[in-house]
Amino acid sequence: MGVLSTSPSNMDACIEACIKCMRACEECYTACLQEPDVQARVTCIQTLNDCAEICSQASQYMARNSTFSAQFCGVCANVCEQCAMECEKLKDTHCQECAQICRQCAEECRKMAS
Repeated sequence: MGVLSTSPSNMDACIEACIKCMRACEECYTACLQEPDVQARVTCIQTLNDCAEICSQASQYMARNSTFSAQFCGVCANVCEQCAMECEKLKDTHCQECAQICRQCAEECRKMAS
């Protein structure tokens, strides 16, 4: 259920998944910047940033019940999938956990997009 009683509840799972994914990507981004091979992680770091931003925006679109929510969630699912693939290339725990969360978010966003 949304924060307000008038909020659309059919989007709650996707909003929560997007917020969780945004946080995971921000945390993974920060952790990747601390790794000794940071130069080898440039693509992953850029994708983490993209993913965090689109997840934040998608949750905002859904919270306001935008007519563009479904379309936006479709794009968000694609970015989450790409981010998961980039994170899976790296063997750190933080990247592997982030990849799993990105895939869960992509699944919820696909449901919203359809």
